[in-house]
Amino acid sequence: MSEIQVASRYAKSLIDLSVEQNALELVREDIEVFIGTCRTSPQLQAILKNPIIGLDKKLNILEGVFAGKLHEMILSFFKIITRKGRSEILYATAKEFINQYNILKNVVKATVTSASPLSKENISQIEEVVKQATHGEVILTARVDPDLIGGFILKVGDKQFDTSISGKLNKLKKEFEQK
Repeated sequence: MSEIQVASRYAKSLIDLSVEQNALELVREDIEVFIGTCRTSPQLQAILKNPIIGLDKKLNILEGVFAGKLHEMILSFFKIITRKGRSEILYATAKEFINQYNILKNVVKATVTSASPLSKENISQIEEVVKQATHGEVILTARVDPDLIGGFILKVGDKQFDTSISGKLNKLKKEFEQK
């Protein structure tokens, strides 16, 4: 079974448990703390993935880093996964938890990339359009890429809307090459 499938199953279990314990929002916040810590500390990820490091040492490290910072349910969950010899998927499980939480709460992540910085008014207009189209809460990330020349690229989930000048030029170039 692939890592993502296993992580998805563990994430589903954690979501079910946190809903049952009426602590879903608290668990989500703590999972985001764990993800942030893993992103800023590649050493932690390396330790969790290293098969040479013993389970007790990994458990002590998790306890030392996160005791008092994360909900006790999450620490217990991480300990169970680590004792099963699956500590290498903790980070993937946390990311999958956030994905499943977003699906459960109808939260849509979108990214808009433009040639120059967008105004707050433009960003809120884009958020509103995406919100109307998806009927969910929108988390919009704005990026700048001067190579676009003009226009923007909007990514919502697995869909992409390209209104950039560079995108149109590339399309024209392909059409000319085909004819």
